[in-house]
Amino acid sequence: MKHFVIASVLVIVVTVLIILGLGSIDLVPNLASAEGEYVDLMFRAQLYVISFIFALIIVFILYSVVVFRRKPGDTSDGPHIRGNTTLEITWTVIPLIVVMGFGVWGALHLSEITAQEPNELVVEVTGFQFGWRFEYPDYGVNSSELYLPRDRKVLFRLTSTDVIHSFWIPEFRIKQDAVPGLWTELRVTPTQPGDYRVRCAELCGYAHSAMYAPVVVVEPDEFQAWLEGQEVGTPTPPEDLTPVERGAQLAEQQGCLSCHSIDGSTQVGPTWLGLYGSERPLEDGSTVVADEEYLRTAILDPGSQVVQGFPNIMPPAYTFLSDEELAALVAYLESLSD
Repeated sequence: MKHFVIASVLVIVVTVLIILGLGSIDLVPNLASAEGEYVDLMFRAQLYVISFIFALIIVFILYSVVVFRRKPGDTSDGPHIRGNTTLEITWTVIPLIVVMGFGVWGALHLSEITAQEPNELVVEVTGFQFGWRFEYPDYGVNSSELYLPRDRKVLFRLTSTDVIHSFWIPEFRIKQDAVPGLWTELRVTPTQPGDYRVRCAELCGYAHSAMYAPVVVVEPDEFQAWLEGQEVGTPTPPEDLTPVERGAQLAEQQGCLSCHSIDGSTQVGPTWLGLYGSERPLEDGSTVVADEEYLRTAILDPGSQVVQGFPNIMPPAYTFLSDEELAALVAYLESLSD
């Protein structure tokens, strides 16, 4: 009993020290959503339980090693212990109860997080390799940036054009998969104005780590002003656009600019600035001039002429583009070299 009491006190002390130590570390970013409060609450509770279990195991092991070690000159065998049924039942039942308790607690919180509210802001999110598009169907607005008003619940409707992605803003805590051919839902209420980032939490390909988009949470009146500053309503018909304007529109809609820059900066793919007419060293050691034929081939069959220093990751799925759309994209690329 003396040893048990001493070890128990040490377990409590070590548990407190572990909790204090972990509490001094920024394990998660600052909270910026109402739903995230539930997540943080459960996270802290699990941290306390894990700290206690860790201390329980480590303290009893080290205490036993130190106190019950073989004494100098003792060559006898230790006591033969066949087992302890009571102890085995205890360390099975108690963790089971704890895990089931967390499961029920999480289910109750999940029902609160996913509950509908009136006047929700609907945002349709499309994930693709390797970027995000955002549409506000109630306002006719499309954007590559996610603008959200503070203290208004947002209903995200998520889908993907290629593989499974996972929509996650760390400061909001919760996340949801974006699945090809399927609409999934996620509800979040932003609470802190500021700049954040959407990240993909599902390994989706070579540039998975670079698949992010800016998130801006603003006051409601600022959000309304942003909406009014966007191109609201029916987009300009393609036939009313010049080829260069149509190409710029397609580059934005098809997610080209998530991998290719137009300002000379290096991204996952080669920059489009100054591309047309330049000499391109290829992976096989040859060189080719980036004329119209090369640009068309690079769009329709990207794996046939891979630029040196860049991975062959562009999806070979742009054959759906019409001849007019393909010509517009090429015209836009040419304009970036004027």
